[in-house]
Amino acid sequence: MLAAERRDLLLARLRADGKLVAKDLAAELGLSEDSIRRDLRELAAAGLCQKVYGGAVPVSPALGDYGARRSIEPDSKRAVAACAATLIQPGSAAILDGGTTTLAVTRALPASLECTVITHSPTIASALLDHPGVEIILIGGRVFRHSAVTCGAAAAEAAAAYSADVFLLGVTGVHPVHGLTTGDADEAAMKRALARRAAETYVLASTEKLGTASRYQVLPLGDVAGVVTDGRDHEVAGQLREHGVTVLSPARHQGS
Repeated sequence: MLAAERRDLLLARLRADGKLVAKDLAAELGLSEDSIRRDLRELAAAGLCQKVYGGAVPVSPALGDYGARRSIEPDSKRAVAACAATLIQPGSAAILDGGTTTLAVTRALPASLECTVITHSPTIASALLDHPGVEIILIGGRVFRHSAVTCGAAAAEAAAAYSADVFLLGVTGVHPVHGLTTGDADEAAMKRALARRAAETYVLASTEKLGTASRYQVLPLGDVAGVVTDGRDHEVAGQLREHGVTVLSPARHQGS
């Protein structure tokens, strides 16, 4: 089999199965595991998959630039946001991550809500200006353009001064095996720092993030209170539940 044919086969299998296991593919194709791993490295370098231990999983489309991500699954993000907004109670303190799904959360908040929002996103802070009852605390630091957030040592140190009831966490990948991931090491560290400042952390998981992974782990699934989805019948949501993860969605949350 030619290298190009193997590449097409691997991509087709990845789309069908949601994962590639190097050992199994090597046995099936009569090739060495080193050959399969080389193919996977080349696919990962081209941005077509995310290498993980033992194989590969789909790469997250949420790794694109901020402007491009606004047009990805907008209906899913609005549904996630509607559910997540109910987690911010009147009189509470909430930490909001950056990103396009969190921006949708600000639009879903009641105009009359009175609470405190702590964020490291200038975009999120600006979006909350039309909520007169929301006290806004903006954490400064180096701006990471992908998600329009501050991160780095100064931002992490500033975050340590605050405590909150809930943290709404944005990631680029939500995978039942590989956990919660994002594409930048400093941003992952900042997300962990913010999670440590909240009593509960909920993950904003619009549909394009489910079943995908990025390079840097943010948190294992066991460290969060739940994952908020859009309520669609997604295979990964069922797998998360099988792993003991609380999965919230508009219909389920309203009924709980």
